[in-house]
Amino acid sequence: MKIVRIEAIPFAIPYRKPLRFASGEVSVADHVLVRVHTDDGVVGVAEAPPRPYTYGETQESIVAVVERLFAPELVGLTLLERETVHARMARTVGNPAAKAAVDMATWDALGRTLDLPVTALLGGCTDRMRVCHMVGFAPDAEMVAEAERVRDTHGIRVFKVKVGRRPVELDVGACRALREALGPDVELYVDGNRGWTPSEAARALDAMADLDLTLAEELCPADDVLGRRWLTARTTVPTVADESVPTPADVTRELLAGAATMISIKTARTGFTTSQAILRQCEGLGVEVVMGNQIDGQVGTACSVAFGAAHRATSRRAGELSNFLDMSDDLLTEPLEITGGELAVRPGPGIGIEIDPDKLARYRRDR
Repeated sequence: MKIVRIEAIPFAIPYRKPLRFASGEVSVADHVLVRVHTDDGVVGVAEAPPRPYTYGETQESIVAVVERLFAPELVGLTLLERETVHARMARTVGNPAAKAAVDMATWDALGRTLDLPVTALLGGCTDRMRVCHMVGFAPDAEMVAEAERVRDTHGIRVFKVKVGRRPVELDVGACRALREALGPDVELYVDGNRGWTPSEAARALDAMADLDLTLAEELCPADDVLGRRWLTARTTVPTVADESVPTPADVTRELLAGAATMISIKTARTGFTTSQAILRQCEGLGVEVVMGNQIDGQVGTACSVAFGAAHRATSRRAGELSNFLDMSDDLLTEPLEITGGELAVRPGPGIGIEIDPDKLARYRRDR
């Protein structure tokens, strides 16, 4: 079970339409496929989505740090030496998506070696999750049409609405249009991607008080320290920390500061090992969690549902697992399918996915 090679393969797949939000826009999935090879011939896989406007990583930086810094330190270790793997990667600061992908590919390789699903290794709570779909910036009619299409086609009844525009009225109007079109039985919550000031966020939440929003995620920048605390104290809508909590220490800081009441866990940011540490941390403090999305492709989404379904706390709420639907293609031999508003964990060892070599050859950017 020794690691003998680690690859970082850049690839690019266009989206059918861009996803627009307060901190950026994504029109191409310029991600990195990470593969961990063992001396038994097993290959574990995971996906690293660079988000330079959030964590500073680019496709080029992920490839470089995995192949030039991490691989030389990790080759020769076994798949069971995960603490050593993390300690050696921790010598390099930052680079959360790169570290997460190496961690998840290692778990995938371990599951394949043991002929067990990663979900079972992590906890085995259930085999599926309810799905939440993210709706990005667009004219109200287009946002409504997208939500109705996703609801009618895939049975999804939970939507996260991207907000954070100025003037605030654009977002209030969009949320109101979605509530009126979708009715009271559909869950709506908002994600500001740090786009509002605390006062703007307070005004917007007051204006949407009748819309029955269930969550409000990252409405203000993380460095609005007192403003975030003030906003959380004045609203009855649970406030979710996301980009502000990339590490367990950040989770502690935000919760103890009163700047958030819930935590978003993203396997694309913290892998399986650190995500589990954050989950246990939240459970110990009595803090709810939600499974977030870093605009993952199907590889990353398979990782997210494998983790989310493994634990009771992460499987309670709908996970953000559907934005791969907007991609024009993907790398899997057997695409993921959302039916009845749910996404099932893929059967089989590891994460349960296989990479189509022809698709990888078509979309990879290093050849």
